[in-house]
Amino acid sequence: MSKVKDIYHKEFLERLADDLLKQNSDFNKERFLTLVYSNDWEQLEFKQRVGRITASMHETLPQPYIQALPIIKRTAPEFEGLAGIIFPDYIAQYGTDDWEESMHALRDVTGFSTSEFAIRSFLLKDLNQTIDQMFLWAEDDNEHVRRLASEGSRPRLPWGQTVPYLKEHPERLLPLLEKLLEDESLYVRRSVANHLNDVSKTHPELVIDILEKRKGHNDKTDWILRHACRTLLKQGNYQALQLFGYHSSDSLHVHQFTLDQSKISIGDSLSFTFQVSAEADTKLRVEYAIDYVKKNGQRNRKVFQASDTTITTGEEKSFTRNQSFRNMTTRKHYPGTHTLAIILNGIEKVSQDFELSPPH
Repeated sequence: MSKVKDIYHKEFLERLADDLLKQNSDFNKERFLTLVYSNDWEQLEFKQRVGRITASMHETLPQPYIQALPIIKRTAPEFEGLAGIIFPDYIAQYGTDDWEESMHALRDVTGFSTSEFAIRSFLLKDLNQTIDQMFLWAEDDNEHVRRLASEGSRPRLPWGQTVPYLKEHPERLLPLLEKLLEDESLYVRRSVANHLNDVSKTHPELVIDILEKRKGHNDKTDWILRHACRTLLKQGNYQALQLFGYHSSDSLHVHQFTLDQSKISIGDSLSFTFQVSAEADTKLRVEYAIDYVKKNGQRNRKVFQASDTTITTGEEKSFTRNQSFRNMTTRKHYPGTHTLAIILNGIEKVSQDFELSPPH
């Protein structure tokens, strides 16, 4: 399986060099490629390769930065998708002293790749001015620019530079998100939902407040709020569960909870079954949680959603699920006693232990 870093392969770099030469006849293609490949290119990971390419462009494009910027803007449209973030990265690395020109450039290139990571450098250097710009972007006609306003200001943007102020004061950006709660673009709405989900991890009361005020008035907003509260729902947040109609689980019961094995090895799968019955008509959220053993021997819970449905008085619903214990890049498994629990409307009902042993 190829790695993300491999999007910067030989053909890509040759094409990039040729396009830069097309835009600037003085561009030294050979020197650019020599700089890119120098020393440890094969060992560099994705973000390191982005930095190497950006620095190599800087060394071979006109200086100062402001003279190279038009070349960057003309070349960027030829490189769409993730690989194209080298262009906003160039702006982030070398353009923070030319704020106004860089803002125009980030807006122009974000539609070809994304400027969400690049904007973080400007937030760190000139927070207030950059936030003001993002408020303006939130009203832009272009969905890519509106998404930049929301995504670039996320408190916990994956792969993005940490901006401590955004984590500590998420309320500053809530009026910006308010502008986008009914956005026509799913691309934008998904970003708003992710932004609010970030906020919910440290300031749940802010998201609950929006949920109380805005739920039920607009389908697009309701979609955002549902996805924004996914962490709160998994955490069993009482207010969030109530607002989404998952009321008391006292009338809900789990029967015949069975694991197909009490001992499995890393690499195997665990199958389990259970039934849910209800004493009253109820909106039903079914989850299961696994308390994974960590490398240090402590345990960490991960919650998985099994079903979102309704159940009527006297009805019984049966569930069968399989959980893989293969090692993945996102999760490594360790031997020890694990626990699997069944959760109904945010309340743990039953649990069983099982042993995970080293691979066969």
